[in-house]
Amino acid sequence: ETLKAFDREVNEFVDYMFGPRDARVRGWFLLDSYLPTFFLTGAYLLCIWLGNKFMKNRPPFSLRAHLIVYNLGITLLSFYMLIELILATWEGGYNLQCQNLHSAGEADIRVAKVLWWYYFSKVIEFMDTIFFVLRKKSSQITFLHVYHHATMFNIWWCVLNWIPCGQSFFGPTLNSFIHVLMYSYYGLSVIPSMRKYLWWKKYLTQAQLLQFLLTIVHTLSAAVKPCGFPFGCLMFQSSYMATLVVLFINFYIKTYRKAPSRTAIKETPVTREIKNGFHKDYFAAANGFQNNKKAQ
Repeated sequence: ETLKAFDREVNEFVDYMFGPRDARVRGWFLLDSYLPTFFLTGAYLLCIWLGNKFMKNRPPFSLRAHLIVYNLGITLLSFYMLIELILATWEGGYNLQCQNLHSAGEADIRVAKVLWWYYFSKVIEFMDTIFFVLRKKSSQITFLHVYHHATMFNIWWCVLNWIPCGQSFFGPTLNSFIHVLMYSYYGLSVIPSMRKYLWWKKYLTQAQLLQFLLTIVHTLSAAVKPCGFPFGCLMFQSSYMATLVVLFINFYIKTYRKAPSRTAIKETPVTREIKNGFHKDYFAAANGFQNNKKAQ
């Protein structure tokens, strides 16, 4: 009874803050109450802390087969979301500059169903970090990595409850395309014989940064020419994406623009710091595989 009362108070508070929810998604898995999303996020953060303590004096797990299956699964899910979003928005005649929440009828429901999978994929992607913990890649669990994973899951709970279609389609469409490339790369990188063919990592980094910038432009385009999509949501999304741009540019500068000192060159072999054009900090943003033959 105490938990039910707490759940009711929490949901009454978020409803007071954001207004009436979209009735079309009522009853969908995980959406009616914020507590599951909140507790799953807390469990994710707790697993990082406890996992690092557990692995401190233990050898890293290999997990090669697990990583191949996991990356393949995320790649296929991302490909499904990409194709389904393209087809649904085409069917609904979505306006690229600004699309409201109710004019496309059944196509809006179709978009919302895909975006639910996008929201749910964010809890699946918590495994990126768990694999880092189990493989003792603690240097890759940075603020950027944890911030991105934890916030995306919570933000998309809000999106699905209040703005589950319309203008919300663009970012997930781009991100699904990027994830097809990214998780394909990481899946292939686990296979030793494939690593020599993975020359395109630098371009993947550039594509990710371009994704953030395009999403901001698309979001603000609806503010320039309004179509009924909530203005506050547009401002929040563009602000959040701006934080990712700042963090990612900081990473990009460290990776590609900052020349290493002579001392650093002498002390640290280039192959340990930059792999195929990527600084080791990049792997804080997504799960992958470093070309370290001693750590499999």
